[in-house]
Amino acid sequence: MTDDSPEVLDRFDRAILAALSAEGRLSVAELARRIGLTKSPTQARLKRLEETGTITGYRALLDPIRMGLAHVAFVQIRLTDTREAALQAFNRAVRQIPEVEQCHMIAGGFDYLLKVRTADIAAYRQVLAEKLSALPHIAASSTYVAMEAVKEGPL
Repeated sequence: MTDDSPEVLDRFDRAILAALSAEGRLSVAELARRIGLTKSPTQARLKRLEETGTITGYRALLDPIRMGLAHVAFVQIRLTDTREAALQAFNRAVRQIPEVEQCHMIAGGFDYLLKVRTADIAAYRQVLAEKLSALPHIAASSTYVAMEAVKEGPL
């Protein structure tokens, strides 16, 4: 699709998306079997879902704890300036910090919420001091350390 409007998805499209969300390495033949279509229409639907951007890509899901990244902190950021140029400068800069796993602009008492993943509290403290505090237009930040992930994962 050329715009950001949602694609109209039927039950077969939704079945394809559900199956691939759970198991992204399915062959087209196995995917077709699971959704109850033959291989050719399944392949055509899959290609359309990729071309329209409903499926944005395929990748391995990694276990951050096994990778030594067990520490998760959520950081509220309040900016000194929320004009468009300041927001864009912040957005560009925060995208360059690999420890920032997610960044969301928020409507509320602060401007951004970041999910930051590091090895431990000492590594987080360094990221906060060296990288997050250096982001443009920062007025204040508040950190909340996650004790346990109750639910995480894809759609």
